[in-house]
Amino acid sequence: MPAKLKGAKVKGRTRYETAGWDTERVRALRRHLGLSQDAMAGELGTRQQTVSEWETGRYRPRGASARLLSIIAEGAGFQYEGGDTRQATRETGHEAGGPDRHE
Repeated sequence: MPAKLKGAKVKGRTRYETAGWDTERVRALRRHLGLSQDAMAGELGTRQQTVSEWETGRYRPRGASARLLSIIAEGAGFQYEGGDTRQATRETGHEAGGPDRHE
């Protein structure tokens, strides 16, 4: 990971964009990194089942998990071409619907 990652400064801390971690984006990041679900789970400190549940849409990454995915994505130069779901968050302050679980 590069020494300096991009992020917005919020009260002295860097805040990374966490919106938009839908099934396709999680899978695309994992593939971009060249990892299996099990290997990605190991890197994130979670279970393979959790990564699978994110990729199948049973749950969505939130909280610390979503922030960590965003940091990893930025560090890896990951550009998701599936649509800009971040725009809705900027305008409304809320992520698109979907169940949340597994921080």
